Amino acid sequence: MYQNENVSVRVSDEFMEAAQEGHEWWTRRVTDGQPCEKKDARSLLHKIAEGTWVCGDPGMQFDTTIHKWHTCKGTDRQNSTNPCSEYLFLDNTACNLASLNLMKFKTPDGDFDVERFKAAVRIFITAQEIIVDNASYPVKEIAENSHIFRTLGLGYANLGSLIMSYGYGYDSVEGRALCGAITSIMTGEAYEQSARMAQALGPFPGYHDARASGVAKPVAKDNVASMLEVIELHRCSVREISDAKEFAHLKEEAAKVWDSAAELGKRYGYRNAQVTVLAPTGTISFLMDCDTTGIEPDIALVKYKLLAGGGMFKIVNQTVKPALEKLGYNAEEIERIIAHIDAFDTIEDVTDTDGSTISSGLKPEHLSIFDCAFKPFKGERSLNYMAHLRMMAAAQPFLSGAISKTVNMPEAATVDDIMSTYVEGWRLGLKSIAIYRDGSKRSAPLNTRKTKDMGTVAGIGDAGTDADALPKRILELEQELATLRSQLNQPVRHRMPDTRHSMTHRFEIAGHEGYITVGLYEDGQPGELFITMSKEGSTIGGLMDTVGTLTSIALQYGVPLESLVKKFAYQRFEPSGFTKNPDIRHATSITDYVFRWLACQFIKGYKEATSPNRAQPDLPLKEIVEIENKALNRPVTDLARTGDKQVIDVITNKSADDPAAVGGNGNGTSNSPDRVTVALGSIFMGITCSVCGSDKVIRAGACGVCIECGTSQGCS
Repeated sequence: MYQNENVSVRVSDEFMEAAQEGHEWWTRRVTDGQPCEKKDARSLLHKIAEGTWVCGDPGMQFDTTIHKWHTCKGTDRQNSTNPCSEYLFLDNTACNLASLNLMKFKTPDGDFDVERFKAAVRIFITAQEIIVDNASYPVKEIAENSHIFRTLGLGYANLGSLIMSYGYGYDSVEGRALCGAITSIMTGEAYEQSARMAQALGPFPGYHDARASGVAKPVAKDNVASMLEVIELHRCSVREISDAKEFAHLKEEAAKVWDSAAELGKRYGYRNAQVTVLAPTGTISFLMDCDTTGIEPDIALVKYKLLAGGGMFKIVNQTVKPALEKLGYNAEEIERIIAHIDAFDTIEDVTDTDGSTISSGLKPEHLSIFDCAFKPFKGERSLNYMAHLRMMAAAQPFLSGAISKTVNMPEAATVDDIMSTYVEGWRLGLKSIAIYRDGSKRSAPLNTRKTKDMGTVAGIGDAGTDADALPKRILELEQELATLRSQLNQPVRHRMPDTRHSMTHRFEIAGHEGYITVGLYEDGQPGELFITMSKEGSTIGGLMDTVGTLTSIALQYGVPLESLVKKFAYQRFEPSGFTKNPDIRHATSITDYVFRWLACQFIKGYKEATSPNRAQPDLPLKEIVEIENKALNRPVTDLARTGDKQVIDVITNKSADDPAAVGGNGNGTSNSPDRVTVALGSIFMGITCSVCGSDKVIRAGACGVCIECGTSQGCS
């Protein structure tokens, strides 16, 4: 369950405090706000964590923190987010996103070029501001509010690689100092540029007038006070950035940027209600040549990506080499370490098949620098969940929105561990948090080792290190084979594709008009049937809907069309009568017409065998019959009977030498005559001729005719 959707729970500080203290919690009715049900807050939080443990959902959003940092409190509350939870704002608004690759701002001598970074922020904020007026929006309310509040979402990617390139681990004071300073500079410079644009173009319309479309507030306060309040919160948070000597100049620059942003904003206001978020940047990170996405650490130094068309490719972290150079390793040592990673998918020492240790050559004190989100297949190290939380806490005070980030936890993590993670995230001031316990989702875009789904069998190649791997895999395959065998006798439904071709036919029987629509598979065979009668709501219309549904299901489960035609053609009930179809002159019922029409369209040879025109050959054939009658001294009045006999030969497939016989395709080869034979199973009425005693009595309109002596059996 829940493999393709995101589920979140919004909670307040009061709820989290009640859960910590073991107090009761009352849910409230959405209609009038009155108490509804009494819950135990701790048990409820435990159930939320249990859901996350099972399937990775729900995530949690902390409503009190969200509203504290809300720039437009005068308009309304922030009720929800986008699925990834990074964009937080008013209902019916939209945000255009952009991301910067942080590694592109590292100079050849190793410094972070803060001036180039600030210039890039100004350019992107200006470009995104232009996009607001040139974008298209799905509904009127979103279009209006997007112009009223003009929210933007600038972010970055490759933070994990940037930290590693400086020779620091993701879970380090220096790493968090770098993250906090860069995020602070980005958002501060973005608001400063927004204030400059407000000076030229005016602030966003919702700045002085908080009214927005869809918000039921006749008199709404402006958003000036709440906007300036949040800017001051950002500005004051600069003091909380971790101290690291190497990045002290970035912290100082962040303080200057925020002083300028606050000053300009007080004078001119801001052109945009929001300017930054941290989006997941999953796919675009690969296009941007990033090793890590968004604010995430690398999931592993070596990853395997499953391809949609089959197979996989190997992704190796490209930041290891510059990090080793920063740490002082020489070229030979670096080459040895990278070869070790390529061979064993880990930078850690590994145990060989004979029990000996294969060393990578990395010093033990440097192992933490290369720690990743997941433990490698042949390694033991990975980042603790608190490393993720602390990094998010370093960035959150400097973002207009929130952070799309996953807190990765090992498969062995318990429900209590997950509950503690939610509590810690709330205490650290995060707006939202999502947790992924390894194995809680059926599939993932990246893997830390080859799997059987990629065309290789995990574990068999390493049987020397695990004696039980091969027997275990054999047992798994035997169980899978047993499951497949048990499914052999079960019918399989082949559903129609979402987009398919179809054909529609109009018919009329005794004044009753209707339409037949047939959906086709890619090979042109029918897969669904709709029968629409002109009188909607009638009994006939309802019955025909039912027939169409039953036929569609039967066809999709593989019931041969000829078997359906055999059972339902020539069914007799009202309305019946003459039609305008030259191939079906008389229908004994609507069901008879529908299935005979289907047979004429999709069973090759059926129309030739049953069409009323079959006994009316062209002139050359007529002359041949006359010559034959004269040769046999038969009167010309037997011409019709001769024609009937010829048709019966066609029906019973006696004219094997005739290339135009049933099932023939004109070149003397058969196109499956058995299908026609089966479909024609109900053409014989199953009665005995009253004159000659033959059982070959066929339907002729509403009557029966013996094909042996030609005697009419009367109408039934």
